[in-house]
Amino acid sequence: MLIKNKKRSDCSENEVTDQSVYLNRRQFMKVTAGTALGLGVGNAFAALQPGNPLAPPESLQNAFDNIAETSFGSGETVTPYDVSTSYNNFYEFGYGKDDPAKRAGSLQTRPWSITVEGEAEVTGVFDLEDIIKEAALEERIYRLRCVEAWSMVIPWVGIPLADVLNKFKPTSKAKYVYFETLYDPKQMHGQRGGSIDWPYREGLRIDEAMNPLALLSVGMYGSILPNQNGAPVRLVLPWKYGFKSIKSIVKIRFVEKMPTSTWMQLAPNEYGFYANVNPQVDHPRWSQKEERRLPSGVIFPNVIETQMFNGYEEEVADLYAGMDLKKYY
Repeated sequence: MLIKNKKRSDCSENEVTDQSVYLNRRQFMKVTAGTALGLGVGNAFAALQPGNPLAPPESLQNAFDNIAETSFGSGETVTPYDVSTSYNNFYEFGYGKDDPAKRAGSLQTRPWSITVEGEAEVTGVFDLEDIIKEAALEERIYRLRCVEAWSMVIPWVGIPLADVLNKFKPTSKAKYVYFETLYDPKQMHGQRGGSIDWPYREGLRIDEAMNPLALLSVGMYGSILPNQNGAPVRLVLPWKYGFKSIKSIVKIRFVEKMPTSTWMQLAPNEYGFYANVNPQVDHPRWSQKEERRLPSGVIFPNVIETQMFNGYEEEVADLYAGMDLKKYY
């Protein structure tokens, strides 16, 4: 089924990637469906073997066999899979860009539950599989812009965040949504020290969370999320800087007051609550007017101009009408 939702930020299918690559991706999906289950990419095939206790539940495998393609596009060529899975910020596994790929294999992502709390009629502890099993997974090709001024283009697989949050029936007191990452230093090497007050925390205004672009992702490139990319479930908010798209979520809380996110607490002079991509507001230590689109060479870097709201202005600008975006950054 093709879901039409054409915007100026969309692109035609032939602008995204060669057709043969997308045809091959479905075969790739069947081979790598176990990637996010505590295994490295090279061991993904083993997770599909009969009797393997780490193999994904049959219902989840079936969901990935029926991904709905959408018209969401990027206007750019999709970043190669080996780049997007080897160059990551996931400080729970270390501060180097290759640390997550090297160390995230220790993360066990099955079983996985999410605690829902706060200003909602339906609260409790829910298995991830139960949250997503009745939903139709969609593929959406989104730009990912890091506050460090590099970017990628990734075909995510997931569910509209609004569809998930509405299941819990937030009350009129729910003005914000708070998210929290797993805290487990035994599995997450980077949580054993450093300057961050773990666990990692993020938040959204309720209307931001309900925006049609907001995605609760459980996969990428047609397959289950690799551990280093936030398995088994993460946010994808393409109009915001990448650190806002919290990974390995274990808690959702509906709250009345704005929550303090990890980077707001750590460096409030550098990172605000909204974290919207805005080329007119520089980071105190570097410009945000341009970005390095990966893969990019050292001698001839692939540098492009950064777009307001990362190119999604038509879809999200109304959320911030009347706000001073230099003050509320």
